[in-house]
Amino acid sequence: MTAEPHPPNGDNPIPPITERRWLALLCLGRAGTSLLYMTYSACLPVLLAAWNMNAVEGGGVQAALNLSFAVSLLLTSWLADRVGAKRVMLVSTWFTAATSIAFALLARSHISGLILIALVGLAQGGTYTPAIMLISERVVAERRGRAVGWLLASSSLGYAGSILASWLGLRIYGYQAAFAACALGPVAALFLTAAALRHTRNLIHPRAAKQVGWGEILRDRSSRLLTIGYAAHTWELLGMWAWAPAFLVASLGGSGGRGQPGLWVAAFLHFCGVGASAAMGRASDRIGRKRVLVAVAAAGAACSFVFGWTLGAPIYVLVALTGLYGFLALGDSPVLSTAMTEAAPPGYLGRLLALRSILGFGAGAISPIAFGAILDLAGQGGNAPGTGWGWAFGALGLGGAIAALCAFRLPEARSSNAGG
Repeated sequence: MTAEPHPPNGDNPIPPITERRWLALLCLGRAGTSLLYMTYSACLPVLLAAWNMNAVEGGGVQAALNLSFAVSLLLTSWLADRVGAKRVMLVSTWFTAATSIAFALLARSHISGLILIALVGLAQGGTYTPAIMLISERVVAERRGRAVGWLLASSSLGYAGSILASWLGLRIYGYQAAFAACALGPVAALFLTAAALRHTRNLIHPRAAKQVGWGEILRDRSSRLLTIGYAAHTWELLGMWAWAPAFLVASLGGSGGRGQPGLWVAAFLHFCGVGASAAMGRASDRIGRKRVLVAVAAAGAACSFVFGWTLGAPIYVLVALTGLYGFLALGDSPVLSTAMTEAAPPGYLGRLLALRSILGFGAGAISPIAFGAILDLAGQGGNAPGTGWGWAFGALGLGGAIAALCAFRLPEARSSNAGG
């Protein structure tokens, strides 16, 4: 699918904003909506005691967020094809702000937290894939990789801000202050997103008279390879995000500071993701989607295969490798998303994004469990030293290797703009 530049609003006396300002406001809004997403995870060590939860119950609340987010991606992507991405984006932004405030004020126990964070997840998905669709509608292919890269960079910035704001809130008052501070982000996003989309038309793309089924969509080689590659990429990325802090704690010889080093490491990983998304999206515009996907996925897989075997290495080696790993593991995300917008049949982008989201986040939900199972088979706990870390991170690297193989097999003809 190709996109034309955003058409002017001739019937509106106020001229539409420039593409650069439009993208900046959209990205700032996305960063704001992301500010609550990592709050529960950052506060989990405190919440286990405050809400009288065991580890299974604490993990169940996080699972509720991840699962509801995946369901939201599926539903809102499907809706965006039918009622327009702008409409879904605006409604979801309001829903995110409302549920975030409710979570901050009312989540005070295991049950209330589980229910309210599930509602937050249901709201959040509608601010992600519809935003990608809006970029595909307004930004021409030559600049689209950079634009999607900035969108994903803004998400990473929100995640890092969520962790740091939670850490500060915990130090000042407690988890209640952390929740309240992070809920301000989605409220600010209301105004930023409304300003960005004020002069953006709600486009509903015409669909073919004969409905295109899943089989026909996925029979297209590019769509199929990009979907498989995204699922493999998400397996590696979410597994790494979940377990890299625990690995560094084990490597450095103790938790010290009641989990605060883990929070700083997690924030560092997401800050590295900011640079990765922006740089790789732009690089794909210059040298091609396929070349960037192959190089970044292969290098990220190599980091996975090496990372777990560096247990006990000097701290400067661990920090440098963590930064490189965080950069590479996220670097292909904006390129995969951009390439998908260019491979989908007209009117079916939302449907294809919905499929890849449910498959990707499904794989990403399983990979941390598989990682832990490998540690258990090796006779290690989450903070214990041993060779299990090397095998577990290696299992994540298999996802990166599959993503690199899928990128390598992308058709060259489709890659002149989309594939490299």
